[in-house]
Amino acid sequence: MGIEYIYEPFSYGFMVRSLIVAVSVGVMLPILGSYVINRNLGFMGDAIAHASLPALVLGLLIGTSVVIAAFPAAILIALLIGYIINKSKIGEDTAVGIIFSSLFALGFILLSIFKQISLSVEDLLLGQILGVSTFDVLSTLILAAVVVITSVTLYKQFLFVSFDPIGAKVAGLSVKLFDNIFLVVLALAIVGSLQSVGIILVLSMLITPAAAAKLIMKTFPSSMIVGSVFGVVASIGGLYLSYYLDFPSGPSMALTATSIFIIVWIVRRAISYAN
Repeated sequence: MGIEYIYEPFSYGFMVRSLIVAVSVGVMLPILGSYVINRNLGFMGDAIAHASLPALVLGLLIGTSVVIAAFPAAILIALLIGYIINKSKIGEDTAVGIIFSSLFALGFILLSIFKQISLSVEDLLLGQILGVSTFDVLSTLILAAVVVITSVTLYKQFLFVSFDPIGAKVAGLSVKLFDNIFLVVLALAIVGSLQSVGIILVLSMLITPAAAAKLIMKTFPSSMIVGSVFGVVASIGGLYLSYYLDFPSGPSMALTATSIFIIVWIVRRAISYAN
């Protein structure tokens, strides 16, 4: 009976599609989350997700996929935010806050204007991974592959620029170029995760598994790998909660990730006291 509870959900096609997307999201977000934590870019990830709302609305208006609609917009927004951060004198958080709050508000204005759009605000904000289509699965897999391959290929450059930008510049690396590449990759990962965990909760899956891994791992590469493992566990755990308890999928995944973080923190504290 116990084993049936494990495989029963995946006897349905929609759950198999959800599983593939969940694993993809669980892998790619924490990989970038490790960099985001060390570079204090958490607010940036949140801003990209929120600021993509107008593009999502316009995309649905012309009848295209959520991913296709948000893809170019998220990249432009990420590069725009990066540019403003470098050029603005009002402060990073202020500049990012102005952009994402304005575009997020614009998205809701567009929703109120184009009432014919069949878009659930709850699904948009909190995610609905159980409703992904075959096209969504393929697009998410492609985005995840691009994110992982780019992160592995440019690992040394990303690491150097993240931890020692001045040293990277002295060594001849184009810090601005690799910053922009990282922002584009981050935008891709966020776009690929919007339908799974939604605009509001994407930051949770980006940050929390990576933060849990950072608590227990001593090296950056191992932290990235373990963070992805935690991300996958959180994503699959959220799927089971959503299937068996009828919880919303995005919040279930986010709370599972938080639970993992709390458990890791408690275990680490207990080991520290024991030693």
